[in-house]
Amino acid sequence: MFCCLRAVRRLCLEKILLQCILQSRTLSGADAINALRPFYFAVHPDFFGQHPKEREVNENSLKRLNGYLENLQKPGFRSFKPTQLTFYVREREPNSSNVQESFSASGFRAVSFTLHTRDLLSTVLDILNSCSLSTEHIQSLNVNSQTHKEAKSAVNRPIKWDKTYYSFTGFKDPEEELEQAQRVETTLISWLDDNEASAVKKLKKSLPLRKELERLKFELSHQLELSDIRWQRSWGIAHRCSQLHSLGRLVQQRPEVLKNVKGRTVVFTDRSGMSAAGHIMLGTMDVHHHWTKIFERLPNYYKLQKRLLFLEDRISQLLGGIEVIYIEELQPLLTLEEYYETLDSFYNKLRDSRLPFHPRSLRGLQMILESDRYAPSLHEFGHFTIPTVCDPATLQWFIFAKAQEARENLKRKEEMMITEKELIDTSTEKFSLDRLYKEPSVSSAQMIDCCKRLLEESLPYLQGMHLCISHFYSVLQDGDLCIPWNWKN
Repeated sequence: MFCCLRAVRRLCLEKILLQCILQSRTLSGADAINALRPFYFAVHPDFFGQHPKEREVNENSLKRLNGYLENLQKPGFRSFKPTQLTFYVREREPNSSNVQESFSASGFRAVSFTLHTRDLLSTVLDILNSCSLSTEHIQSLNVNSQTHKEAKSAVNRPIKWDKTYYSFTGFKDPEEELEQAQRVETTLISWLDDNEASAVKKLKKSLPLRKELERLKFELSHQLELSDIRWQRSWGIAHRCSQLHSLGRLVQQRPEVLKNVKGRTVVFTDRSGMSAAGHIMLGTMDVHHHWTKIFERLPNYYKLQKRLLFLEDRISQLLGGIEVIYIEELQPLLTLEEYYETLDSFYNKLRDSRLPFHPRSLRGLQMILESDRYAPSLHEFGHFTIPTVCDPATLQWFIFAKAQEARENLKRKEEMMITEKELIDTSTEKFSLDRLYKEPSVSSAQMIDCCKRLLEESLPYLQGMHLCISHFYSVLQDGDLCIPWNWKN
């Protein structure tokens, strides 16, 4: 009987939602954020501190999702591409779903779905349904209540939910979690004291594999004359060795297909192809057949890369000599084809606008292109972040207005990079660390601040350890210690 009641209730809800959609296909940005709160609570990276791989996947997917939602709110924006996203969703109770899901014993599940909707309401419903989250709270939203301007101002406003909401959905109250975290705030010394033994044990266990990894990497780099071998994600040592063994078997079986890799960098990542930076990407989920195809296509990739460099040069000439760059650490991972399409679209727009930049007036400055933004900005490191859809007149005014500040930031960046390296070297030596490094999301300013404060401490726990400066505390599976850059003591 209760199953029948639930079915009737769901049918009524679907009718209500259908009426809302028929009445208006618009949803304000504030309402969208409001409606997606259960989703954000379920996938927010801060809840995945002990799972760095899943945390990184959610961070990257949230960036892409936010870009998609921003595009939906742009007036007159019609160029939508299907966007495939993968999230690790914190598990509350096992539910059946039509979406293919992967459950783990860690309290979360992987959910993949593709967005191809053209309005906020449909997008919100797709996201919640794909993640098996309730959509009942959407019926209370007044989808016509706020203008786009009000939505923009409300995006970052905290929303307080009634306590019954958390009881009903099974989600944790973030205010209660924050209060609990503040009551038992972790300090660096106490955390190292509690986790040193575990980290040392894991590190010792990983040492043979670490040596094996270095051996495999050296032999393959030497044999194939590669510039470098890298990994996009924080995979464990055993996983990395397995990937190198797999590449080694391909070298033995099909040596002729790897004749064009000399001087290149191989990156193990989520998909195969060539990256915007010109690196050979090998998808870790792909089989040798897919890798072989990529190696066979390398001559064509190299031709496309030459055309890409030509486009960058043409854009530079149209913009007074400013250098077009691609920064792996700051930009989404794009294939060579995707980046070429972005450059080509931007170049055609610039060429038609005929902006009056004086030749070489902006030499020494740098810019990157972003397809998921619509307002230009100046990064703290001195490069301009320019949206591909940016209005040419707005672009010209912004670059002229910020040119001097950009030059100052670039100079400060060089000084900061030198200071950062010196502090890393000094800290490594003082604490007898085997390795000191940081996550890409940690800025140089944050790393400098962290190292300066570390050098004021006496930390015998760190001798011989691998220390990663991050945003959270964690002991990785191979014994690396992760500490937040703004650690407390």
